[in-house]
Amino acid sequence: MRAQGGSVRALTTVALRQGVRVLCARDHDLGGIRRRVGVPPLWARRPGFPSLVRIILEQQVSLAAARTMYRRLLARFGGMSPEAVHAAGEAGLRDLGLTRQKARYCWEIAARVLDGRLDLSAVAALPDREGRAMLLSLPGLGPWSVDIYYLMALRRPDVWPEGDLALASALKDVKGLRKLPSREDQGRIAARWSPWRSVAARLLWAHYLHARGQYEPTA
Repeated sequence: MRAQGGSVRALTTVALRQGVRVLCARDHDLGGIRRRVGVPPLWARRPGFPSLVRIILEQQVSLAAARTMYRRLLARFGGMSPEAVHAAGEAGLRDLGLTRQKARYCWEIAARVLDGRLDLSAVAALPDREGRAMLLSLPGLGPWSVDIYYLMALRRPDVWPEGDLALASALKDVKGLRKLPSREDQGRIAARWSPWRSVAARLLWAHYLHARGQYEPTA
């Protein structure tokens, strides 16, 4: 999808490959990742309530642990809907293994969807600054969570997930840094990759997973 003026509004597999070509021509280190692992997956998620729940589950735990918990909720509810999460209540969510905080966050977001205070279709259609402000007002969603939603669910091409530890580790590797870069250092490095920072993040995630024997190119 392209916005007015020809800029990419949402990444597709074609736009992802275009971004990879541009970045690898611009940055030798990113080109090295592509030579090792190829073009990374799009890692796209459907916009909406289920993706927000999954992002909350991924906070401060491994992706494997979050995936297990998400599948447990899917099995219990027969899907992932605000109606099911709201009906379970915070206590029911905790009984399924969510922490007290995550249970409260998921229940509150479900409540806001159901009573109309949160319209995720409207968020997707808003200018990014306004949509992000709306998501940041939700309990449990900080800058990293909102960045991930915009990067994976809305597939914006130029998002850098603030404070992502896997990206910090990958940057340390590929840039030959002596220590993990701070958020500010990450931001300065990533600024060189605009308007394809979301593509750079995918390349670096692919490197991170590949270095740990966890990379699945077709994911």
